[in-house]
Amino acid sequence: MTLTVNEAFRKFKSRLELNQKEQDNASAKHTEVRDYLHTKFAIEGDFLTGSYKRHTKTKPLKDIDIFFPMKQSERHYRDKDPGVVLDDYTAVMVEKYGEKAVRRQSRSINVDFGIEIKDEDKTDYKVLSIDVVPAFTCDENYEIPDGDTSKWIKTNPKIHAQKAVDAHQAYSSEWKGLVRMVKYWNNNPKHGEKPVKPSFLIEVMAHECLHGGWGGQFDREIQSFFATLADRIGDTWEDPAKLGPPISGSMDAARVERAKKLLTAAAREADQAIHLVRQGKNGEALRAWRDLFGPMFPLS
Repeated sequence: MTLTVNEAFRKFKSRLELNQKEQDNASAKHTEVRDYLHTKFAIEGDFLTGSYKRHTKTKPLKDIDIFFPMKQSERHYRDKDPGVVLDDYTAVMVEKYGEKAVRRQSRSINVDFGIEIKDEDKTDYKVLSIDVVPAFTCDENYEIPDGDTSKWIKTNPKIHAQKAVDAHQAYSSEWKGLVRMVKYWNNNPKHGEKPVKPSFLIEVMAHECLHGGWGGQFDREIQSFFATLADRIGDTWEDPAKLGPPISGSMDAARVERAKKLLTAAAREADQAIHLVRQGKNGEALRAWRDLFGPMFPLS
């Protein structure tokens, strides 16, 4: 039986949601990392954050963020260059997972578990990688190291999470699904480097670019979303918690131009797919959406 486009999008949305097996495997991995780091640093409490915690993480499942606020006894790190704590966390992760698996990033340490991505972006329900974020509490907020600027920057992932909850509720509980779809498009290897970096920027933009409430048709919502993202990718997008630097800070002029070109093309492809349905070419429309998004978009 041929799916309608809306049915296909519902199935696509479901495929991008984490099932129980994926949640269990992710839990086992992030618990392993958390337990290990508690043996290496004085940590007052760790918690999951980022898109995994906000339920806007797409697939393949990777880069699960864990915050590690440290105790007063580790406060000496706060008086040093942020690169010091990043280097020390990197070193202890290398002890456990090996040098090839560990990569120091500007504000975190990435641990890659070496999972192979198979056909249709399947990973046998396993998590590909985890991001470890050293932190200190700062009143109601947190400070994290920024190796690029050699500064400690303020953030509050709990505010980010609440804003995502509010946006989802205001959009008839479809907001997170739409964000995951565009993040999945953004991850498509055909682009080479991700057009929009960091992926969190898509979510931040969605707070304003998805407006007016849920219209009831995924194809039109997505087409409009791509078009608005293309139009506004060059804007400055502030931290939703109003604490840290702009989320769009890494999008220099060249990256903005490239992202604008790819987002505009995506909006045009979406418009063409919608037109195929008007012509009664439902099967061709489904293939057009699959070409746009990638292998997890269903044809049947």
